[in-house]
Amino acid sequence: MNASHKPQSKSTIYDIAREVRASPSTVSAALGDNWKKRRISEDTVERIRAVAARQGYTPNLQARGLRHARSGLVALILPHHDNKYFSSLSESFAREARNRGLCPVIVATHRDPAEESATVRDLLSYAIDQLFIVAAHDPDAISQICHDAQLRHVFIDHPSRHAPSVITDNREGARGLSNLILASMPLPPGTGLAGVYFLGGDADQFATGDRIEGFREAMRQSSQPWDENQIIPSTYDPGKTRESLVTLHATLGGLPSGLLVNSITCFEGVLDFLGGLPEDEINRCVFGCYDYDPLAALLRFPVHMVRQRHRALIQTAYELLDTPEPAKLTVIAPEFYPARLRSSSLGT
Repeated sequence: MNASHKPQSKSTIYDIAREVRASPSTVSAALGDNWKKRRISEDTVERIRAVAARQGYTPNLQARGLRHARSGLVALILPHHDNKYFSSLSESFAREARNRGLCPVIVATHRDPAEESATVRDLLSYAIDQLFIVAAHDPDAISQICHDAQLRHVFIDHPSRHAPSVITDNREGARGLSNLILASMPLPPGTGLAGVYFLGGDADQFATGDRIEGFREAMRQSSQPWDENQIIPSTYDPGKTRESLVTLHATLGGLPSGLLVNSITCFEGVLDFLGGLPEDEINRCVFGCYDYDPLAALLRFPVHMVRQRHRALIQTAYELLDTPEPAKLTVIAPEFYPARLRSSSLGT
């Protein structure tokens, strides 16, 4: 066949998106009926439709039908990939998807609420069958988007009032970790600076809020003096956590008697600061981390840890989506790893 007589390839929403410099989901919405819900301007809609008409675009009815059939795609959105807890959730999610004959799609949204919503809408344009949302900034807003699209969805770590959710028992986890720290503090009192401090996280987020409550309960039930100034939620950023610890160290004139670090990411900032301190000062402080990493057993000082059961969280989330009328909230108990037991657990 002569090259001049070859049939032209059919225009797609991706061709239109490239020309108008918009996302495929925006083009799809502009060519459909839900562009007002997406708050797309009329000028943008008219421009997209004009390009579509010029390119001779016709909708792919088979692709459109995927919203009412099954594509085999399941998606997970989470804050970051470079956190051991989140990466463990991601791995468990992908493994469970493959076991069910599904294709996993995983996206990090960097704790940005606007990016979370935009990602959900983009994933909808690919006709995903199910959506798993980890540590959402605004779960109810995301749930509304999913309900409007009739998409089955489930929340992990931060619950929604309008969708099935599975979370770790963060309050009990933090209370138990605080008690481990308190029980390990040197006796008699006075061998270290008074006080156990809670460091890291975001107090406005559900998980950190529950952990703070667990810490408060343990401190109230203990014989240790304490006040609200011992709770320092300095975000999850390692650098800012380090800065908070530098300030605390300068204020106290040394490390406190105990330190509960809220997440392994925050613990990175703590370790960066501790690297410049003498060993005898470090040994006067009892450390706990709300997260788990077996490599912590190799540190020159002991660290109590709490492990969130990522496999149980993911398996429960899949089961909730398989249940016709799932419970609104399912709570999974965490696992405790006291410092003296961690070395014997490395091979399990």
